Amino acid sequence: MYDTRTDLSISIREKVVPILQARLADSVDLFTQVKQAHWNVKGPHFIALHELFDKIAGIVERQGDMLAERITALGARADGTARIAAMQSTLTEFPLDAKDGLVYVAAVADKLSVFGKALRASIDRVAKFGDADTAELFTETSRAIDKQLWLMDAHLQAER
Repeated sequence: MYDTRTDLSISIREKVVPILQARLADSVDLFTQVKQAHWNVKGPHFIALHELFDKIAGIVERQGDMLAERITALGARADGTARIAAMQSTLTEFPLDAKDGLVYVAAVADKLSVFGKALRASIDRVAKFGDADTAELFTETSRAIDKQLWLMDAHLQAER
């Protein structure tokens, strides 16, 4: 840990940072998986999904940036390279053989759902350690991810 003037004890920061790091790894992985969908989606709704996946990727990237900045604000090093994210992420691999737009929508929805669940569990964990600011960051990130999940679910709930 680096020196910092934050009033959170080193004990709290040492408990909170690994949780932040885990969600950072998930966010980097999620970003690349949503970009995979953006680049490769096919089908009659191509342009709408291509643009939507790009928008979601941007939101995930911004949320990940806030997680990384919180790690550094707490006096730690944020590790967000692709290799580290791949080793640490709790997300499963994206279906690389998919082509159809709705298959991609379902895959992105699944990844957003897993990430959202991990964020909510992280809220409770850091709140118990006494870090309300990190809990609020996880809450804000969870809200942003849930909104994107809603957009994916809306595609999947449509009448066919």
